[in-house]
Amino acid sequence: MSATTPAPRRTPGERPGDPGMDSTKAPGHDPGHDAGQDPGRPRRAPKRAPGERLRKPLTYVALSAGLLVMAAPFLWMALSAFKTDEELGGSTTVWIPSEWTLDQFRALLDKLDLPLYFMNSVIVAVLVTVCNLVFCSMLGYALAKLDFFGRDKVFALVLAALMVPGNLMLLPMYVLMNKLGLLDSYAGLVLPFAAGAFGVFLMRQFAQSIPDELLEAARMDGASEWYIFWRIVMPLVKPALATLGILTFLGSWNNFVWPLIATNDPDKYTLPVALATFANDPNRAAGSNGVLMAGSLLVVLPVLLVFLVLQRHFKPDLATAGLK
Repeated sequence: MSATTPAPRRTPGERPGDPGMDSTKAPGHDPGHDAGQDPGRPRRAPKRAPGERLRKPLTYVALSAGLLVMAAPFLWMALSAFKTDEELGGSTTVWIPSEWTLDQFRALLDKLDLPLYFMNSVIVAVLVTVCNLVFCSMLGYALAKLDFFGRDKVFALVLAALMVPGNLMLLPMYVLMNKLGLLDSYAGLVLPFAAGAFGVFLMRQFAQSIPDELLEAARMDGASEWYIFWRIVMPLVKPALATLGILTFLGSWNNFVWPLIATNDPDKYTLPVALATFANDPNRAAGSNGVLMAGSLLVVLPVLLVFLVLQRHFKPDLATAGLK
């Protein structure tokens, strides 16, 4: 009686001739082991070329150098406001003050009526910004979502106004304000810039992204256009309002030409005009450059503050938030 060789056992689901039933492979054999891979180690990431590894650090270096070049004048102005007259007038360039002092700010308060000029700038810039936010958003919403006669012609007029250089409008605005008797007044400084073509265009483009279904649903519920504009549209266009507010406040605060030609009364001077008048005064002391640096720093700080307050509103499009 001859001995028979027992057949290899098969797991359920396996059939004879299955590629997995190879008697030549030992149990636990890893196919990747034949290719020289260690099954106990994770697969290595492919090596990057030397140029790819250097690209990111070089990008950071280039961006940092560009930022330093752009910020160098501001840093010089800010540091010079705390220097002494000897360091500012010395033959050697001193970046960091050896002795920090507030003498330049005290001299600025003595030589200029700084609170008056600062308040004039605040009043004009805030009024211009508020007027632009209200009027530009109204007209932008109307051009984007309301159907009325001549809408396309009004929008074409807005686009045409964008192409006209602002300096060409100074003389007509001066003649108009003179005819109305608004020179040397806050109204004469605010009304010519109460609504800008760029603001209307920006709000119109952003308002177009608001779904029409959302507005139609509000109208079906009995909401008026005034209610829709203030309670639905305005909250959805906050990013555009923040952008327009920053740009408008920056332009109005730094505006120099129009306040210079529209005001003859020193009590209505804005801060940039007052500083320029002081800088061009022939009776100004020779060692008062630090006073100008301190005044320039005070001109820049409100703009930075407004940007820091409004930058959190720079978010992705929120127009679809009402549908979720």
